[in-house]
Formats: sequence, C-alpha cells, structure tokens
Amino acid sequence: MHTVWKGAISFGLVHVPVKMFSATEDKDISLRYIHKECGSPLSYVRKCPVCDKEVAWEEIGKGYEYEKGKFVLFDKEELDQLTEESSKSITILDFVDLTEIDPIYFQKTYYLSPDQAGSNAYRLLMEAMRQTGKIGIAKISIRSKSSLAAIRVLDECLAIETIFYPDEVRPVSQVPGLPEPGSVNDKELDMAKLLISQLSTPFEPAKYTDDYRQRMLDLITHKIAGEEFHIAPARQENNVIDLMAALQASIEAVQHIPSDPGPGLTGAKKGKTPAAGAGRKPAKTARSAPASAAGPAAVPVIVPKPKRRSPKTKETGS
Repeated sequence: MHTVWKGAISFGLVHVPVKMFSATEDKDISLRYIHKECGSPLSYVRKCPVCDKEVAWEEIGKGYEYEKGKFVLFDKEELDQLTEESSKSITILDFVDLTEIDPIYFQKTYYLSPDQAGSNAYRLLMEAMRQTGKIGIAKISIRSKSSLAAIRVLDECLAIETIFYPDEVRPVSQVPGLPEPGSVNDKELDMAKLLISQLSTPFEPAKYTDDYRQRMLDLITHKIAGEEFHIAPARQENNVIDLMAALQASIEAVQHIPSDPGPGLTGAKKGKTPAAGAGRKPAKTARSAPASAAGPAAVPVIVPKPKRRSPKTKETGS
C-alpha cells in the first residue's frame, strides 16, 4: 500500500505516530476520448484564453474569484503556511458512540498503522476504544483539505473516516417534492413490513457485485477479440396500479409460491404468519417477467389488471 499521510494521533497528552493508507480503491473502468477520424486519444490542454497559448505548470498559480472576473492570488508559500501546523496531527476532540453519527456524514475511509516506535501507544488506544465501545471524533488536514474524522477499531487496525462538517450537509428541507406528513393504509403497511421481513438478511458484502463493470469488461474482451457482442435490452418497468396486489405478489415471489397457491394456502409459507388481507383471493394480475440474476430476493414489478367482483377468477398471461 502507498502511504498517503504521515503524522500522529493525539488525545490528551498521548502522542501516537501513525501512517495512513487508503482503505478503498476505485475500480471504475476509465474510458478516454478518441478522435474518431484517426483513432488517436485526445489530451487536455491548459490554455490561456487571453494570451492564446498553452501554459506550463510552473506558470500556474491559485486564486479566489471574489467578484465576477476579479481574483485575489495566493503564493504556494502562503497556502503551505495555512496547513503546516495542522497537517501533521490528528487531534481527537471527543469520544462518542458510532450509532450517533448518521451515514450521510461519511466520506472516505483510511487505515492507520503505527509509525516509528508507536506500536505500544497504538495498541493501547485501540484496545481502550474497543473495550469502551467508543470512537474518536478528530480534526485532520489531508492535501490542504481540513475535515472532521471518525477514528474507530476495525478488526486489529485503527481506521479513520473523513466526515463532512455540519454546514456541508444540505438540509432535508431543501429537497423538492417530498410528501406531506400523513397516515398510511394499515393493511398496506402490514404487507410492506412483512415483505421487508422476508427480504431481511445478514449483510454479506461479498454477494454484491458491480454488474455494469462486469458487462463492460465482457464487452472490452469481445471487442479486442474482434467478436460481435449483443447486449440484451433492459426490461421495461411498468407502473404499479394496485399497491396491495403488488405487495401480495411480491411476497409470494420471494417465498417461491405461485400467484394461485391452491386450496389451503393463503400466499404465505406454511408455518409463517399470513399477510394482512392474505385470506382473500388476490386481484387478477398479469404474469411477471422472469426473476433477474439477482436471485430470489429480486422483487418483480407486477401490473395488476382491473379488479372484477366475480366469485371465480382466471389468471391470464401477459
């Protein structure tokens, strides 16, 4: 791993020298812009629109636009002085419970390892945090960017997660189109809760894959080999008309039970609590498309047809 930062954790009068390493990596497939006429990759040019010439890195400075077209300029030395004092220290301000931090605040995760002769202090801090169940809220400056951070124990390592400052998180009140507070249908709520319970499972990160990246790699492989490669069109999603019927059909699909379970079955697995309204026959629905590669947990979108009050219903194909 490449060291991205060196400094020390300080809490009280304790000083823990550490090195920082990125805990995650971006595996996005990078595509370049190509000139179609000759097949050459295009490059970005730093060009001054006034001087009409390319500008070398040594001629580039930094500035802040305080009015339209007006800038205040900074030398590299001035910017370095602003961060010099804080760039080598992770100062723990408080210890809190991890559950008190909403995930919206988290940015990027790094691993910390002891540096120089800091193994004893590193192990002491890690074990004290493990036994108290607390995490440290600290301030850190990485590449001239100051941010808050959460230090926690991850397996046998200290991990640090940069987090946004409160004024960097937009309030929910700015989100347009949110529904007004109100009550929901009790039967639909019971069905939705049952569906959530049926889809609930322990979190296993290894079972989730980047399907887009895999399809892109397959496409690249076929193109390199000069082979034709056809991508299946995405399944068209339809609007759900009857929410109760869609919930009932979704539960049945998760439980591997057909839409018409036959006499003696109510749409729930034997031995499980029936869903609200499951004792009556479900609304007549069109057959759903086959389940996707995501497995049985994938919930099909089902478009119910208008209800009929006839005592007998006959399911029709799509």
